[in-house]
Amino acid sequence: MIETERLILRPFRIEEDREPFGALNADRRVADWLGGPLTRQQSDGLIDRINGHIVEHGFGFWAAELKAERRLVGAIGLQVVRADALPLGPAIETGWRLAYDFWGQGLVTEGASAALAWAFARLPIPEVVAFTGVTNLRSQAVMRRIGMTPDPSRDFDHPRLAADHPLRRHVVYAIARPG
Repeated sequence: MIETERLILRPFRIEEDREPFGALNADRRVADWLGGPLTRQQSDGLIDRINGHIVEHGFGFWAAELKAERRLVGAIGLQVVRADALPLGPAIETGWRLAYDFWGQGLVTEGASAALAWAFARLPIPEVVAFTGVTNLRSQAVMRRIGMTPDPSRDFDHPRLAADHPLRRHVVYAIARPG
């Protein structure tokens, strides 16, 4: 668990988090940046995979809970990118998805900064990467705010998106271990 001024990053609670996470993943304003909306069944499966990743690796895309309200507002964290999964693998990725009503409040920047600090304090890794569709300027702005810089030499076409999908081309940002 990671605690920031406004957030708690923790594993998903299977029963209480499924409904709000499902709503977030079904919201086109959020999901269109992530390859499209998910059904409730797909969203539930995502929670199970995320929690499985946390069990296996000790970290993952943690549930992002507003401390003051004890309310799930998204997911922020880290995950292993396997060499056979994406062209930039193997790597440790930071990423996020946040309910639309909470965009523009600095929550992703706060949570992702804490996840990066956690990664560099606990994992023997030289860097953390992030990637998003070339048109996702909001996420790219977060990447810059948390100290990441573009690495155009690693930009790629996402293999799980159709050739004509507007988000197929992805940009890569990276941040090296401090010090």
